[in-house]
Amino acid sequence: MKEKNTERVSIKSLLETLKDIFRLSLPYKKRFFSAILLVVVGSAIWLTVPLGLRSLLDAVFEQENYALLNKLSLGLIGLFLTQAIFTFGGNYHIEWVGERVITDLRNSIYAHLQKLSFSFFANRRLGELTSRLSNDVGSIRVALTDSLPQVVTISITMIGSVGLMVVLNWRLSLVIFLTVPIVTIATRYFGKKIRSLSKNVQDKLADTTAIAEETLGAIRVVKSFTREEYEISRYRQATEELFSTSRHKIILTQVFWAGVGLMFMGTLVMIFWYGGREVLSGRLTAGDLVAFIVYALNISRSVGQASRLYTAVNSAAGASERLFELQQEKPENELLPINKQGYTRKSIKGTVQFEHLYFSYEDGKNVLDDLNFEINEGQTVALVGASGAGKTTLLNLIPRFFTPTKGEIRVDGVSIEDWDLYNLRSFISIVPQETHLFGTSIYENIRYGKLDAAKAEIEQAAIDANAHEFITQMSDGYHSLIGERGVKLSGGQRQRIAIARALLRNPSILLLDEATSSLDSVSERQVQQALERLMENRTTLVIAHRLSTIQHADCILVLENGVLVESGTHEALLYKEGVYAHLHEMQFSEKVSS
Repeated sequence: MKEKNTERVSIKSLLETLKDIFRLSLPYKKRFFSAILLVVVGSAIWLTVPLGLRSLLDAVFEQENYALLNKLSLGLIGLFLTQAIFTFGGNYHIEWVGERVITDLRNSIYAHLQKLSFSFFANRRLGELTSRLSNDVGSIRVALTDSLPQVVTISITMIGSVGLMVVLNWRLSLVIFLTVPIVTIATRYFGKKIRSLSKNVQDKLADTTAIAEETLGAIRVVKSFTREEYEISRYRQATEELFSTSRHKIILTQVFWAGVGLMFMGTLVMIFWYGGREVLSGRLTAGDLVAFIVYALNISRSVGQASRLYTAVNSAAGASERLFELQQEKPENELLPINKQGYTRKSIKGTVQFEHLYFSYEDGKNVLDDLNFEINEGQTVALVGASGAGKTTLLNLIPRFFTPTKGEIRVDGVSIEDWDLYNLRSFISIVPQETHLFGTSIYENIRYGKLDAAKAEIEQAAIDANAHEFITQMSDGYHSLIGERGVKLSGGQRQRIAIARALLRNPSILLLDEATSSLDSVSERQVQQALERLMENRTTLVIAHRLSTIQHADCILVLENGVLVESGTHEALLYKEGVYAHLHEMQFSEKVSS
């Protein structure tokens, strides 16, 4: 009983998935249904071919009429030509709709991914998402462009062939009718198992893609630790697991096909045997027998195609389920517990208030604990503390990459939960420690801060960021390609490009996450000068590992395990001889000893 319920659920789930797949073609329904009509006409014409063959053979063997033989031969050629034209037109337009739907789907999935929350990406592997975008989307194409014409053709061919076979000889038709239910039961049984294996194959494929993405994206780390062989081994293990799962699917599929083929070949022999007896007894002409055999072959081929189609659609459905699950993930703005409109402004002063702020990634483990402080318009406030103190997490809460567990953050007196998300972020720029640049030109990377910026604005931003000089010394200047993640640039050059991008955006609130911590002294000086220009007249919250870079901050906040333990100016905190003074003394002594 449990097995039957599972099977019903599986078939229902498959049908629902297919509905979701075919619903994608609705924007092109006129072309789609026109294509279906063409395929229907082509399939109907094909059903008349055996009747033409019957007449042709009877004209030869029964009537010995050469004139009729010539006319029937020409008529059959005309039928074949007409059928080919209709089938070509139908299949072309269905293929067109399929490719158009896949293009739309890729764009839709990518746009949907862009609108998902930062926390969604924090819990997913990049390779898995790119696999969904490429491999899983491709699987839907199979269901749309390959399967649909076959569904129409198979349906018409089987229904028409069965009807005409019954008309020709109902007794001989029983031989076929005994075979079809067995194949149908086998198809349902094997299809369910193949579908499950297909989902596993897609999961394994996503794993291999994720490993490749991670490794190639961190190739500098791989080579610096000489872990090439380790990564090769890790990828090989994943691909071998993929091969093993695929092999099981292949075995199951081929066993199924071999069984179906054997069954229908046996059925064909029975038709020859019984049909020959009918001809010899005078109840069937030779033309009738040939026509019957052709219809039987049509049914055999159609059932075989239906079985193959069922397994193919199961594979497509298994892959597409993950894709539709991804589409059901709520966009970032729909997760927010606020009215749809949101609060918007054309400009802001940039005051930021933190009121009894708590945050945890896991229940019961607070990363930030009851923070209360305010950053006034144009102030520079620095965050100091050991690794894991919650500094970066605090920065991520301001643009709402994450939502506070409890408490509130206000910008210009308005809770950030009341702001329109994209309007709020339009006033904020972030310069992280690990700068991410795109693998395009320097010009395009800077322009990312303001897409409609003029060339003069982009160059001025580069000048203010101390980047113009090294840019103009490159072979193609601003149009020089910088490689994946800016691999052709030094750390200091990448940071200055990022600062130029932030300058071009002209934010009211600036968030700096240890922007100079990984640089040498010369690069740090150049970047620090650029940052000082960037920070002018802007509310700035800066995380700094090197305390020498924040001595002139208006206020320094010291965090320990998510708790604000000290606050004040550089001089005031040194005078307190507390946590900050201890950190400063440690860094100063390290500097002297080095």
